[in-house]
Amino acid sequence: MNVEIPGFGNLNLDCIVLDFTGTLSVNGTLIPGVENRLKHLAKSFTIHVLTADTFGKAAQALQELPVDLTIMTESPEDRFKESFVECIGASRVAALGNGNNDRLMLKKAGLGIAVMEGEGCSSQALMHADLVVRSIGEGLDLLTQPLRIRAGLRF
Repeated sequence: MNVEIPGFGNLNLDCIVLDFTGTLSVNGTLIPGVENRLKHLAKSFTIHVLTADTFGKAAQALQELPVDLTIMTESPEDRFKESFVECIGASRVAALGNGNNDRLMLKKAGLGIAVMEGEGCSSQALMHADLVVRSIGEGLDLLTQPLRIRAGLRF
């Protein structure tokens, strides 16, 4: 996805990095509509899911989806996610998350999107994001409608 945003810069994104718990799922269960959106986005993006897997359900929930799942065992989690985004090329990443451990990847990514779902969104994630959405569906839909991103970020 390529989009020029007046006053913000150009986004050239080909990778999505997602948190699982609280972003793609509530209580460890995938949020309705996520599955189809991820399948659609996988035609244009490489998709990574990073999680501490609080509820122990991520592998099962994502097993049929075209995503690369990393269950984090290293601490601190915020630095792991930030380093992951850096290693794959931060400027080409759209990152979506909701927790304190997502704040650094949201800040580092070419596009950071804070997601407010049923498990809430930390104030630190909000402050480090470029955009804030009310749901993961809205966040994923932004990546198929780049003019929406331009509308939200232009000066």
